[in-house]
Order: sequence, then C-alpha cells, then structure tokens
Amino acid sequence: MNKDFSKYPSKLPFSYYLNPDVIFLAKDLLGKVLCTQIDGKITSGIIVETEAYFGVQDKASHAYGGRRTNRTEIMFGSGGVSYVYLCYGIHHLFNIVSAAEGEPHAVLIRAIEPFKGIEIIEERRNIPASKASISSGPGSAAKALGIDASFNKKELCGDEVWIEDYGTRYSEDEIAAVPRVGIAYAEEHALLPWRFFIKGNKYVSKPNKF
Repeated sequence: MNKDFSKYPSKLPFSYYLNPDVIFLAKDLLGKVLCTQIDGKITSGIIVETEAYFGVQDKASHAYGGRRTNRTEIMFGSGGVSYVYLCYGIHHLFNIVSAAEGEPHAVLIRAIEPFKGIEIIEERRNIPASKASISSGPGSAAKALGIDASFNKKELCGDEVWIEDYGTRYSEDEIAAVPRVGIAYAEEHALLPWRFFIKGNKYVSKPNKF
C-alpha cells in the first residue's frame, strides 16, 4: 500500500465513474472513502470490500439481458450516481453506477471501515466501532452511513453522498479476488472472482477467505 498525501483528499470527479471497466473500478475503489452528509453531519468509511456487476452480460446483475424496470432504470443512465435497493425487505444496499449511458455496470459497497463521524456511526448502529460488525456487510455498511432509500439516484459529485480519494493504493497482492456472495441463482457467473477486499482488514464481511 502506498500513500501520497500531497494532493489529497479530493472528491472523485464525475469522469472517474464513466470508466467502462467495472472490474478495475471495484478494485480501485478499495481504500477510497465513502462519505454522507445528513442534517449537516458528515460520516464516512474507508471502502474495504466491493463487488462488481457487469451489466447485461452478468447473470448476477439486476440488468442482465437488458432487463429494465422502474428499479433498475437508474443503472442504464450515465455513471456517477447511486443505486440503492432494499434486500430481503430489510437491508438497503448501496451501489455505484458506472460506465456510459446504456451500459448498466455497478459496484456494490460490501464493507467499510469507520473513518469520520465515528460517534454518529456508533449511535446509528448501537455498536462500538471496535467491533467489525458495525459496518461489515453491505446492509451494515449502509446503516453505518445513514443510507436508506432516499439515497437512491443521488449524484456522487454532490453534497449528500460522495467518495474521497486520500491517495491510498493497493497492489494486486494486497487485494483478494473471490466469488461474490449470495448469488447462487447466477449459475456459472456465481463463480466469477468479482468480489474484492483488502486482505487482513477486520471489517471485511465473512467469509473472509481467499
């Protein structure tokens, strides 16, 4: 891991999210900081685990086969916006839409390490930040940052939700690439190694195996 703080932190620009390589983005987002501002209070977390979803070609994607619904329509727009959906009627999951219009790629944020506004995060989760369960797993990560359905379709260059770059970069050896979680319905695509996490980080969701 290399850090150069001379020009950081900086908010990721809109152009960053237009990258057509969602696999690259899912890995490159590791170490960057997801931020929310609610009622004037900012909380944030270091992204430590992601999953890539490769649009119409990916059997695990909500947009597989070009499927368009009221829920997934946001994925077919230009990258740089959020896609938040309710899973099992309980958990809100936060995704980053990427690539150009018509290419419904997305990156799911699966886990964060609390970074700023830790007391607020602990209050939301009623868990001390020292415990990994506070923000391990996509539902917990979203709750930690106060993300709910109101965060769907938000521009990632705005003042409600955004991502900051602190210059943290990981080598391929420091990143685990393993199959995604909970997508058995995706048949052979369930085996694709498109879940990425920082090796050794305690906030990575289980199973933390590679």
